[in-house]
Amino acid sequence: MKKTVLITGASSGFGKATAELFAARGWNVIATMRTPQELPGTFVTPLDVQKPETIRAAIDAGLTRFGRIDAVVNNAGYGAFGVFELTPDEKVREQFEVNVFGVMNVVRAVLPHFRANKGGCIVNVSSGAGVFALPMISLYNASKFALEGFSESLSYELGALGIRVKIVEPGGVITTKFGERSAKEASLLSSGIRDYDSFVSEAHQVFAAMRASRSASKDSTSEHVAEVIFEATNDTSERLRYVATSDILPLVRARRQTSEDEYMAFMRASVAPKPPAGP
Repeated sequence: MKKTVLITGASSGFGKATAELFAARGWNVIATMRTPQELPGTFVTPLDVQKPETIRAAIDAGLTRFGRIDAVVNNAGYGAFGVFELTPDEKVREQFEVNVFGVMNVVRAVLPHFRANKGGCIVNVSSGAGVFALPMISLYNASKFALEGFSESLSYELGALGIRVKIVEPGGVITTKFGERSAKEASLLSSGIRDYDSFVSEAHQVFAAMRASRSASKDSTSEHVAEVIFEATNDTSERLRYVATSDILPLVRARRQTSEDEYMAFMRASVAPKPPAGP
């Protein structure tokens, strides 16, 4: 029998590439998105991670169509960009509603089915921003750090039930959307608290350099990340984390393979804007 996967955020980016890859590899694909649009070879149904009723409806529709769900890829998410002090409270909450609570909503809804089947796989798409922190994305970092902790703890709980949890960490921190968003918000940031102007200007330079590095990396594509998601979904070992793109490896290694002092020195030298000179 064909296996079935449900993918959130499948309208573009990693989610769309993943849906296309699973379909090409012979899986039944439940491609979910807030505003349904045609995606050949898949069963498209609406799902908004902020609305639990749509999650339940999407799962029910998938089960009616295919009879079983073997894996869920929690891909839906976005990254808030900007100085924390200038970010409205509603934007802070929205970041967590989508990136953290949305994932929890999907997991909670699918677990009864997985428990009944005595198996299943949950793949949570994190980010390099779930491993290391960068300037100007404090909220995105916070949400992905939370997702990583949730996923690791969940893997212990569900492993005893035969349900696997996987974390995929792409270099998705530096994406075209991030670049577009930073440009759109530049005037807002600079017209806010003037004390941040120098920091914001330098932070943009840091991100520009990282985008250039990412563009030179051959595996920094949605299609490659989809391949890693597919690998993680089919990996029956106890491995938890999968770094999906090589552009973030230096930062990941600094975080996970060096001392705290070495890591902080490396990050301050590599990505942290320099403080202003004293009087």
